[in-house]
Amino acid sequence: MQQLILLTSEQRAESIGDILFGLDAVSVTFQDAGDNPIFEPEHNTMPLWEQTYVIGLFQPEVDLEGIIKLVQRIAGLNEKPEYRIEAVPDRDWERAWMDEFKPMKFGDKLWFVPSWTSPPDPQAVNINLDPGLAFGTGTHQTTALCLEWLATHDIKEKTVIDYGCGSGILAIAAAKLGAKTIWAVDIHPQALEASLENAKNNQVEQLINICHPDDLPELSADLLIANILAEPLLSLAPKFANLVSNQGNIILSGILKEQADSITQTYQQWFTMQEPRVQDEWCLIAGSR
Repeated sequence: MQQLILLTSEQRAESIGDILFGLDAVSVTFQDAGDNPIFEPEHNTMPLWEQTYVIGLFQPEVDLEGIIKLVQRIAGLNEKPEYRIEAVPDRDWERAWMDEFKPMKFGDKLWFVPSWTSPPDPQAVNINLDPGLAFGTGTHQTTALCLEWLATHDIKEKTVIDYGCGSGILAIAAAKLGAKTIWAVDIHPQALEASLENAKNNQVEQLINICHPDDLPELSADLLIANILAEPLLSLAPKFANLVSNQGNIILSGILKEQADSITQTYQQWFTMQEPRVQDEWCLIAGSR
């Protein structure tokens, strides 16, 4: 494992922590100059320090220099924040988090259930996925917003694209909620492997086609979900428009509140866009043809 340690102000610390989570940080912690850590703070309940270290834990293969550039761009910083990169000794991180993750409910019928717990409602739509084993587990606001949308809309017999599938949680949710065919797409080989494994663990692998963006065929999907980041959402807008049918819907997430207007304006060329759904600093924007 490796960690990225950024020095920032009290005002920016939480938003930069959210950005790191959106960039697939395994965990985020905060420290003051006196090196007194506060682990896993709840939103709006933690006092921070005038000068705060935001520490993101990442998998060894992640390009942290690239992460720094993305943080600067997404946070709207004129310069890179002061930072350093450190190696972290190996340990069983995933198992250490078990006690922190409980089943989560989305809508009236969809549950995310870690594999070591029993479903609170065995008759509901239950997704089994271990936090920390891949990108995206429903615990981050952007994923939660997408799951809530899926849980409250009828997608039975629909063709769905999950673009930037990460762990495959949204593709799996779509399959379990009745979608006919799902395409799970990602540029990261690790994400594709994790999506396949998670689909098998949830007995929906026959419904989900997993591929790199270059291998995605020309489709006319009923629903395209993209839980990525604002910059690729903007650049991919024409491609996404070509992938969605005339009566189809598009769901965009991974967007900070201050980025919502630019996303909406870009996609209005092809879609009727709705008002953003906001959770903390993040939002989801839905649109229809």
